Amino acid sequence: MVIDDEADFASPNSKINQDEQTRINELITLILGKHGDYIGVTATPARLDLNNTFDNDNQLWVAFPPHKMYTGQDLFFPLEGPRAGWNRPYEFQLTLLPDRGDDPRYARQALFSFLVNVAYLNLHVNEQETNYSMLVHTSGKKVDHKSDWDVIYETLSTLVDHDATKFERYVRQIWDLGRDRYSDVNPDLLTQYIIENISRNTVIILNSDRDFRQNGSSATKPASLFTVVIGGNIVSRGVTFDNLLSMFFTRDVKHKIQQDTYIQRARMFGNRGQYLQFFELTIPRQLYADWHRCFVFHKLALEAIREGMGSPVWLSDKRIAAVASSSIDKSTVDLDKGEMAFRIFEFTEGLDALVQSKLSNSEKLDELGAILGVSSFPTYLRRFIIRTSASLEASLVLHPSASIEGYKDEPGLDKAAIERRRGFFGSSQMGNHPGAIHHLKIFTNAAKQGRLFYKFDGSIQFIKNIK
Repeated sequence: MVIDDEADFASPNSKINQDEQTRINELITLILGKHGDYIGVTATPARLDLNNTFDNDNQLWVAFPPHKMYTGQDLFFPLEGPRAGWNRPYEFQLTLLPDRGDDPRYARQALFSFLVNVAYLNLHVNEQETNYSMLVHTSGKKVDHKSDWDVIYETLSTLVDHDATKFERYVRQIWDLGRDRYSDVNPDLLTQYIIENISRNTVIILNSDRDFRQNGSSATKPASLFTVVIGGNIVSRGVTFDNLLSMFFTRDVKHKIQQDTYIQRARMFGNRGQYLQFFELTIPRQLYADWHRCFVFHKLALEAIREGMGSPVWLSDKRIAAVASSSIDKSTVDLDKGEMAFRIFEFTEGLDALVQSKLSNSEKLDELGAILGVSSFPTYLRRFIIRTSASLEASLVLHPSASIEGYKDEPGLDKAAIERRRGFFGSSQMGNHPGAIHHLKIFTNAAKQGRLFYKFDGSIQFIKNIK
């Protein structure tokens, strides 16, 4: 038996479409032989599924709930918006940056915010002084590390040297930030604490395995009061940072981002419950929106398994890739159908009457969900439609049902199961509805059974393993 942690990282065969095997994939195959069992452990199984890694069966996947103290995707990237009862849009501090430009003032301001939050915690919250860290996440290029390091180092050096030209200006910015952020405390005290302790700082660069071996412990468990970690690729696989109080993302991603990488990266948020309201995420607006969509897409796929819908349908669009294209087994994966279908049910004419009624789209969704149940119309899909619609009346179309009995028999068509390899939901079924992006339609067979199909009329691609 092989138990593989971070199973999606090195084990899949990225040469799957070249009739070759990568070395690690080949060696694990040899270990397993004809009778071995493989158990992969990962937070991002899409690559394993679409790669058919070791013939894994997604129907046997087991979902482990996160630890009760974990603060992760549901909190930092809420599908349904802020939780009720909170007086801020989020339970943490979110600062959104312009989507382009690398003005040093953004990194400097994020550093000042980190210093102020540490000061407030240690002066007014903690029973004993605690060290904290700030993660500056760069593109991974060494030139970017150097640029970010220069800004952080120059700012800290200036605050240490009271005679420095910019000392008074930086101190004033810190004082103003403390006054604006924490009205319950004298900003003089916060500023004084920072200036008196600013020499207790450490700046660590992490972007290689060697860096991590040498400095990983002091980075993940901060030994200095103000610890700043600058890193890129090495922290993209879910490194856990204790007492991480601030994350600063310096640049938007100008190419497609991969869901598995960014979902793994979000594990860095970790256990922040004790100081969540003081945790700050500073990030370009577009990158936050993309990251949010990563989790929306990921949840849609995994919920299909949890609700017994069979193989997951992985979503991607112009900015987000489900997995690296080289890892997708093109012999068994459908890239083109562009629709999702759910459990078959007994069809009644009342369903068409509901669809064509004068109820609002919101009311129709509720009624349809109550009649069909979560197996035939999953709750997660309804949430997704609502969350991604500026206006349900304009964005959503519920189409009258259509029978497939008149379809000519062809390979890949199963009328009894209401399944078709290339899908049913073409442009002729969608009609002309300018502005609509969500389409729902029931297709029926001669046995008066129906299946609900969902189509997104946009840039999203639906990818499913049909092996």
